[in-house]
Amino acid sequence: MLQNNIIKVAKETISNEARAIEELINLLDQDFTAAVEHIYNAKGRVIITGIGKSAIIATKIVATLNSTGTPAIFMHAADAIHGDLGTIQEDDVVICISKSGNTPEIKVLVPLIKNFKNTLIAITGNKDSFLGKQSDYVLNAYVEKEACPNNLAPTTSTTAQLVMGDALAVSLLHLRGFSSKDFAKYHPGGALGKKLYLRVSDITKENQKPQVSPDTNITDVIVEISEKMLGVTAVVEENKIVGIITDGDLRRMITTNKQFTHLTAKDIMGKNPKVISNKAMAVDAMELLEENGISQLLAEEKGKYVGVVHLHNLMKEGII
Repeated sequence: MLQNNIIKVAKETISNEARAIEELINLLDQDFTAAVEHIYNAKGRVIITGIGKSAIIATKIVATLNSTGTPAIFMHAADAIHGDLGTIQEDDVVICISKSGNTPEIKVLVPLIKNFKNTLIAITGNKDSFLGKQSDYVLNAYVEKEACPNNLAPTTSTTAQLVMGDALAVSLLHLRGFSSKDFAKYHPGGALGKKLYLRVSDITKENQKPQVSPDTNITDVIVEISEKMLGVTAVVEENKIVGIITDGDLRRMITTNKQFTHLTAKDIMGKNPKVISNKAMAVDAMELLEENGISQLLAEEKGKYVGVVHLHNLMKEGII
């Protein structure tokens, strides 16, 4: 019974917030367009400020803007009126986030920003508030009620602020023509960054380069695969890939041939190996491995064999 009630409350919370976010679509107006264009053309940075839960939302919007090509800085509203106002420079645009737009800190801070003659953009749920009336542009984040049953804890309102910030950031991203290559510049670390910049060549240069010729005796093939520790070897002739031999090929050979010492690489090699360009993205190598249900790919550059990409390499790099 208790479990059912918990699920019911959770569903109601999500449903209430979803409806409120859907309503934001109808609140977008010319102020939103003008605010985006003003930020896009501004020579300075975007300074985002707020108090309480709105300040927490402000830090997330700052992070989103910075990662998508719009320089942004967080300034806590309370700290601003106690010395941090120097954060704001002449050409900066200031965004102030407040549900009511009438908190004491906001009423002190807004006139100080106006004295600096910086453009002020409000994200508020009350266009007729002190903040709303003093701002150059107002992004309306009104919500009818909070998801909190007492209509007190900031829940739906902070979600609306966050979504409005995302809409702002993505609109600016489109204006800037911000590409995946640009995104990689700001996300060089972690799995996300590696998916955007890591290439096959970054992996092959770190691996050993197993290779045998078509006429290599099977005993030497086994030694080559064992020593290079990639579970595979390329069969190469005049620097070109003509085949592949994997651990699985060796096991099948032993199963079907009681006497195999007379065999050579060309007798057991696969003649149509999956090959990828050394300049390809590592994430493309991952997709090729998954599509074919294999663990290794041979890499080539300008038609010449250059090395091996193993599934474990991609796992280690966090591509998977």
